[in-house]
Amino acid sequence: MAEKTHTSPGEPAAVAFDLGDPALFIDRELSLLDFFSRVLEEATNPANPLLERVRFLSIVSSNMGEFFMVRVSGLKQQVEAGVTERSPAGLTPSAQLQAVRKAAQELMLQTRSCLRELLPLLQRAGINILSYDELDDAQRASVDHYFQEVVFPVLTPLAVDPGRPFPHISNMSLNLALVIRDPGGQERFARVKLPGTLPRLLPVSPSRQSAGGSSFVWLDQVVSRNLGSLFPGLTVIQSYPFRVTRDAEVSIQELEAEDLLETIERGVRQRRFGKVVRVTVDPHMPEPIRDILVENLEVEPRDIYTLEPPLGMSDIMQLHDLERPDLKYAPFVPAVPVALQDPDTNIFAAIRREEILLHHPYDSFTPVVDFLSAAARDPGVLAIKQTLYRVGRNSPVVEALLEAARNGKQVAVLVELKARFDEESNIEWARALESEGVHVVYGLLGLKTHSKLALVVRQEGERIRRYVHLSTGNYNAITAQQYTDLGLFTCDDAIGADASDVFNYLTGYSNKREYRKFLVAPINLRSGLERLIRREIDHQQRGGQGHLIFKINALVDKPMIQILYEAARAGVRVELIVRGMCCLRPGIPGVSENIRVTSIVGRFLEHTRVFWFRNGGQEEVYLGSADLMMRNLDRRVEILFPVDNPRLIRYLRDEVLAVYLADTVKARVMTAAGVYALGGPGDNGKAVDAQAEFIKKRGSQGGA
Repeated sequence: MAEKTHTSPGEPAAVAFDLGDPALFIDRELSLLDFFSRVLEEATNPANPLLERVRFLSIVSSNMGEFFMVRVSGLKQQVEAGVTERSPAGLTPSAQLQAVRKAAQELMLQTRSCLRELLPLLQRAGINILSYDELDDAQRASVDHYFQEVVFPVLTPLAVDPGRPFPHISNMSLNLALVIRDPGGQERFARVKLPGTLPRLLPVSPSRQSAGGSSFVWLDQVVSRNLGSLFPGLTVIQSYPFRVTRDAEVSIQELEAEDLLETIERGVRQRRFGKVVRVTVDPHMPEPIRDILVENLEVEPRDIYTLEPPLGMSDIMQLHDLERPDLKYAPFVPAVPVALQDPDTNIFAAIRREEILLHHPYDSFTPVVDFLSAAARDPGVLAIKQTLYRVGRNSPVVEALLEAARNGKQVAVLVELKARFDEESNIEWARALESEGVHVVYGLLGLKTHSKLALVVRQEGERIRRYVHLSTGNYNAITAQQYTDLGLFTCDDAIGADASDVFNYLTGYSNKREYRKFLVAPINLRSGLERLIRREIDHQQRGGQGHLIFKINALVDKPMIQILYEAARAGVRVELIVRGMCCLRPGIPGVSENIRVTSIVGRFLEHTRVFWFRNGGQEEVYLGSADLMMRNLDRRVEILFPVDNPRLIRYLRDEVLAVYLADTVKARVMTAAGVYALGGPGDNGKAVDAQAEFIKKRGSQGGA
């Protein structure tokens, strides 16, 4: 590790580390794969309910698909373009791609080992995933009948010969590669695509030997055993499953796009035809068939990944839909804050009395919907403005906005069309909103709008008051039950004015560079955070006790990592709770001994972003939508907003951050080598599961 020695006359030598040294950084792609490994640990953890372990396994497989579609495809593009610039960790794109391929292959093999471990446990619990050969006569007759009646009509066999070229293989599709022999003895290649509209695991009646329960067989096995129906008069010699993953990054030439909506629609369609970045195949697939795939899919042999079936393991999530509460986490009822528990409470009056903080999913998302619904119906409400990033298919939030427009309110909505993999849903909502007269905008050129902000303008007597909801998470009623997020209701005048300025920035023309309370990317968020961190350094140098706690999803940005190293070297206590990617190395002598990094993976996806500064005892807390990544700080519209209420500051410090930092059950602690390990017993040997603690406290206290 590079270091320099500076000396002054009469002073001892001081060591100054080069904070740009690649040895101080972890590669971001490998860090992301390491996060997937931590999710897989939950699938292998016998302390988790069995069907929750299945869910974690499915999530890993789904994440891996997106990783190849986005991250691996990006690396391949850089390699093809001849990019040799090194990452902060010192790796060229070519070296990153080589390391990623190796780590990804190992992780995919581990998912197969996990499934082999789960199958007998599922069987003992009465859930049987059978092979076609394990079916008894009655079961086989049943699934064969299902094939003829339901599956056969939607299958399209595609032969490959001089008159019929190799067919397009769509992204993430599961296929069967076939060798067919005609009556003349000539062998040909054919492909059958399995329909994604049908369940991958077909239910079958319990066998005569089993005592009830649920039994399934894989759709691809049923199709494979009935291929003769697709090729009458020919012989199916071989059948092997394979799955294709394509580059799914949508390139948007915004400056040349007259209509961003149409451009995004074209980009989503093009995603289905992106370059192939991964092909997973059955280990029994012979080399000649692999060669056909390599040649026609235009991939390198090292883009072929050999995996034991089932391919596309994310489909195992289907089992989690079974009505087996004994094999899942115990349900709980989200709390409603005391201030809103009376059904006759006027939500605007409640917000005027005191700011209200919601901690999802422990607190219900219903107050957010109620806030917008009340605004839609309240005769005093003049306007509603909102940003929408991911709202889902059946959105009560959008329904409230549509109702407001029908009721004559001025409604302006920024719909972020570039929310990856949610583009189609957002396009549908954008068109629905426009059809009701809502002012819909799609954001700023070159910037995604990732902030979570709703503004209600209400006339109250002689004055206009602004009510604001800000959040760390999306306006999505479904994910609000699955992700941890924090949301704030306030009618603070300065925050309301800042919210108006942000919407003017998004919908009109504005060159505003300063805000009253907000930190807004890409305007002043980076500089604001740097200022707050340096203030902790100043406090430490003046009297000690510099201390900051960040809870975020990712820490990747090199300048931010470097300033955190500076703070740690100055003696500031730095506690980082980073769910996913973390490219900073804690515990390096002389650099980061004062930094502790933990990652929590549990029942809910940790999604809150909290930035706490001790500030010499005058604590400051910011919440928001931004992670410490270049894209969040420089290429997105993000908001960090302060929590000024002393009661809520204490709550966030003592009842949220302190609980996360005390977690000994789900928290992994990172070493200087970048390895995560369970933290071990806490104070007095007591085990602490932060998410379980929040559920328990919400049940007894009824919200913050």
